[in-house]
Amino acid sequence: QVQLVESGGGLVQAGGSLRLSCAASEDTFGIYAMAWLRQAPGKEREFVAAISRGGAVTYYADSVKGRFTISRGNAENTVYLQMMSLKPEDTALYYCAARRGPPVLTLAYDRWGQGTQVTVSS
Repeated sequence: QVQLVESGGGLVQAGGSLRLSCAASEDTFGIYAMAWLRQAPGKEREFVAAISRGGAVTYYADSVKGRFTISRGNAENTVYLQMMSLKPEDTALYYCAARRGPPVLTLAYDRWGQGTQVTVSS
């Protein structure tokens, strides 16, 4: 089973940018659709962005469209989330997740990382 490790979180001011990375343990990384999801304090976990196995298809939550970009490097076994124009409401623990088959705009992913904290100050 693929193991996922997120990095790149931190504290940033509103309007700033961060780039999250998620490294996968397997060379079969290319068979998985990948996603980023997040959970803010006191709130339910929610979908943020997803990308297909080859990277040609991407999906975004309405709340991040135009500000976040998901991408992947299959040769590096890594998926990225470039976050721009960050808002305090983007503060959350961000998880990387994987699933076999097409990407979905839900929490229906099979493998999850431990998360990386993003905090946006106002």
